[in-house]
Amino acid sequence: MGWTTRFVGGTKTAMTIPTYDTLMLPVLRLTAERTWPMRDLIACIADDLALTENERAEQIPSGGTTVIASRVHWAKTYLKQAGLVEQPKRGFVHISEAGRAVLARNPERIDNALIQTFPEFTSFLSRTKGQNGEPAPAVGATLPAAPSSTPEEQIAVASLALEEALRDSLLARVLEAPPAFFERLIVDLLLAMGYGGSRADAGEHLGGTGDGGVDGVIREDQLGLDRVYLQAKRYQPGNTIGSETVQAFIGALIGKGAQKGVLITTSSFSRQALAAASYSGALRLVLIDGTELTRLMVRFNVGVRVARTVEIKRIDLDYFDETETE
Repeated sequence: MGWTTRFVGGTKTAMTIPTYDTLMLPVLRLTAERTWPMRDLIACIADDLALTENERAEQIPSGGTTVIASRVHWAKTYLKQAGLVEQPKRGFVHISEAGRAVLARNPERIDNALIQTFPEFTSFLSRTKGQNGEPAPAVGATLPAAPSSTPEEQIAVASLALEEALRDSLLARVLEAPPAFFERLIVDLLLAMGYGGSRADAGEHLGGTGDGGVDGVIREDQLGLDRVYLQAKRYQPGNTIGSETVQAFIGALIGKGAQKGVLITTSSFSRQALAAASYSGALRLVLIDGTELTRLMVRFNVGVRVARTVEIKRIDLDYFDETETE
């Protein structure tokens, strides 16, 4: 299956690297064939496009990755957010049943207008709202010819979309890591948030549950004047924590005479679980799901680092006002 069947048309000759949205249909068609390692998927698309060695090596402006890899990854990310592809494990991708249904309609193109018809993608956009509160437009390797938002708004939206993709990758890595790493992650996060003082005295009785979770006590301040009881459950997405788990944790806190507790999961909480936590009486119980966990990791720089800093400069009106008064 070559260029003429996977892409819009034409012959298999060297060409300009397509935009990420143009690559969404080729990516979806390829993932219908089998489960692909992303590295092999990128190489296959580069072959189908007959990219030259220079084109394959071309870097994005910020460096760190190639243009073709960046655009294939963004195509995959948007397809995944729309529920059209799935990642059975980190670095691999295959088509979903919803994706097969789309291919069965034999579309000429998959673009942002089409994927925005899927509730999953609408939910993704709602999590990447612009500063004005309006749903963010889709962003990627190129900007629309006549964007309705200002360049600064586009930068803000792009930053939020990048963070969303980053948090998605973070959660996948947390789920693949061994239990001991997860235990260390929880301690590192709480330390970064200002709890526990030093690693040596950060927590008591952490680890040892055997199911990928950690249970323990962490100091709320460096002097240990107050303590927070902690329980963490590393579950796959879709394995929702119910009210019984929350109620059992509340019972354990009451049994210890505790006043504060934090229950962390990599999955999510049911509405009944959230309700149980809100009616925990004098106890102060905080529930942190996978979405909030990765948001905190990004906010407090746990497991992430700054790849590039972009300075946005404006006119210094005060400087020019001073010249007018002289």
